Order: sequence, then structure tokens, then C-alpha cells
Amino acid sequence: MNVRPDFSKNANQAETAPAFLSVWDMHSYYGESYIVQGISFNVHEGEILALLGRNGAGKTTTLRSIARLDNPQVSRGEIWLDHQPLHKMASHQAAAAGLGLVPEDRRIIPGLTVEENLELAQIAPPIGWSLDRLYELFPRLGERRKQEGVTLSGGEQQMLAIARALARDIKVLLLDEPYEGLAPVIVDEIEKTLRHIKEQGMTTIIVEQNAVRALQLADRAVILDTGSIVFDGSAAEVLENEQLRAEYLAI
Repeated sequence: MNVRPDFSKNANQAETAPAFLSVWDMHSYYGESYIVQGISFNVHEGEILALLGRNGAGKTTTLRSIARLDNPQVSRGEIWLDHQPLHKMASHQAAAAGLGLVPEDRRIIPGLTVEENLELAQIAPPIGWSLDRLYELFPRLGERRKQEGVTLSGGEQQMLAIARALARDIKVLLLDEPYEGLAPVIVDEIEKTLRHIKEQGMTTIIVEQNAVRALQLADRAVILDTGSIVFDGSAAEVLENEQLRAEYLAI
């Protein structure tokens, strides 16, 4: 378990500075179901963390708990983002503090064009990437800017969901199953985009059933099993450890 985050140090002192995002002793429930059972981990600025595990391990619940969504209920623990106590915030406050969640169902708004979906994300500050910059990152969206968002292909909708998150001035991008249901060639394209986003300094947590692809993208990995952490280390170590992958990831 990580030690409790200490924000009394000077953040300019790299050797003593806390992690950019720190989850400490977090417990989460859905109703009476005890899903996340006292997990702690750190994410450093600019890195990609793969949050992995079998179905039901608690991955999505962890993401939603970090994003401070009403369901699941977080019973105790602390979540800090860049010295800000997310555990004391409502979901809209956490979003304003710099969290950008891209849910598995993407939640493209019906009746709005691609551009209107992006403009709606920027209706209030803090505003992130400009539309021109987003269209440069996702040329397909630029080509379809006047098309209704829900009529896009699955891969294009995923691009729009990621672009909508970046349209806000976020510090951490939370991705829940971004490759789900997509053809390998589209996964390649989205992975290339995520690498480019990382080059821009974006900190990312990715939950993905396609564990090998996630590990190839990530710097570090945290593996959950029935709501508890069973591994926290480098992504390369997981790729090299056949026994670990077989036991907890079934690959």
C-alpha cells in the first residue's frame, strides 16, 4: 500500500514531490456490494497507467470513483490531483479541477453535430484544446464536423469522445475501454493518437480488456483482483511475466 500523500513538501523538489494523482485507501460500494477494497496507487505527471484485471475486478468502479460520480459511493479514502482534494468534491467540481472521463458508452449527445458536441464541452471555462487543434489531431472529425455525432462509426464516436474530453482544460484523461468493439486498424489509429497526446504531456489512466495493447501503450500497470491491488509496477514487467498474465489477466 502507498503511504498517505504528503503535500507539505515543496512541489518543485522532485525527490520529495508527491505523485500528480494519488489514490489512498479508497473504498467504493454499489449499494451493499463492496467493490473497491482499500486500494492505493500513484500516477505521475505525463505517464500512462494501465488499470487492468478480469471482468468484475473493480476497474471501472475505480475510474468512476476517481471522477467522483454519484454511483459508486466512496465510503472512505483520499484522492488528490495536483494538490487538490478530489475526495471532497462533487463530480462537476472534479471535472473543473482537471479530470476528463471518457466512459465506455461514449455518451455522444443525440441531435448535435460533431462540432456542436465539441462546442458544448467548451461552453464554460476552463477551455482546453481549440477546435482547429482537435481537428488536426482527428482529421476524420474535421471532415465530419457537420454530421450528427451519433451517426458516426464506432471508431469515430470514440475519437469524438476523446476530443470532447480534450476540449476541456484537463490534467488527467480517464479512458474506460477505448478499444471496445473496434476493428484492429481503428485501434491502431486511436493508439497512435493516445501516444501523440502523451507527447503533449497528458497524464492518462486507461482501463482496457485488450490488456496486451494497453500494456504496449502504458508506462506502468496496476492490476486489480476482486477489488484489491495484486500488482503495481512497470508495464514491461507484466508483458514479460507469463505467470502473472495468466493468473490475473487470462492472457
